[in-house]
Amino acid sequence: MLEADDYFDLSTFQHKKIFQDIEYVWEAIGKLEAYITHTISPNLGWIGGGTSNSPRVVSEGSEFKASCEIKRGKISQGGLEVRSEGQKVAGASVIDAGAFIYDENVQIGQGSIIESGALIKGPTIIGNHVEIRQGAYIRGNCIIGDNCVVGHATEMKNAIMLNGSKAAHFAYVGDSILGNDVNLGAGTRLANIYLIDINIIILAENKRYRTDLKKLGAIIGDGTQTGCNCVCNPGTLVGRSSLIFPGVTVAAKVYPPGSKIGHNVMNLFEVK
Repeated sequence: MLEADDYFDLSTFQHKKIFQDIEYVWEAIGKLEAYITHTISPNLGWIGGGTSNSPRVVSEGSEFKASCEIKRGKISQGGLEVRSEGQKVAGASVIDAGAFIYDENVQIGQGSIIESGALIKGPTIIGNHVEIRQGAYIRGNCIIGDNCVVGHATEMKNAIMLNGSKAAHFAYVGDSILGNDVNLGAGTRLANIYLIDINIIILAENKRYRTDLKKLGAIIGDGTQTGCNCVCNPGTLVGRSSLIFPGVTVAAKVYPPGSKIGHNVMNLFEVK
């Protein structure tokens, strides 16, 4: 229960190579910076180090300079539409006025949007049909898969979001991995460092595994949901299709697939 395949279906994830040649799932965190540096194809250099003063469009890896009409549907479901002179601009992404791209080392895919007030540092790779909402703070060494949402007041650093995962409101995702279709309830915090100065230890099956990492947040398996205002302690591994109930402080250990973590769980399900 410590390998990447125990937590994630990697078959459709563009960056699955980061999980190759590792023994334990958390080792992908230590590979992030080197992997992104060798993989990234930056395409926002024309903004790098500043803000956009009006909505700007990225198409085929560069700025599309003709005037455009922008229709904003459900972005993570492919709902962004950009037209110029009545013709659809294929694969277009939008950088809203007031979005701050801190440096040039940022890559964005197709059909994605970065809203006003978001701040993104590189190196960061953003996939297709991704919604980076107002007030999001992405601090670098991040991979965001396809059809994801990074929402208002959500902070990310040194983290991976697989396809379809969402951290839509007031979340902290540091040194962590979110699986496919994970949903973090508002105010979810994935704590990533001990109060004392030692490396993170993983507790599993009455064994202690040394990670050699000073910072490690949570590994959250595919399809897991967290309730509002829950906190995962450093070194928490949660199996696929689990539920973490609102307001819970999750003890650092390995939880099997289908876990229900929280108080009065059975009472909730017995209500008719």
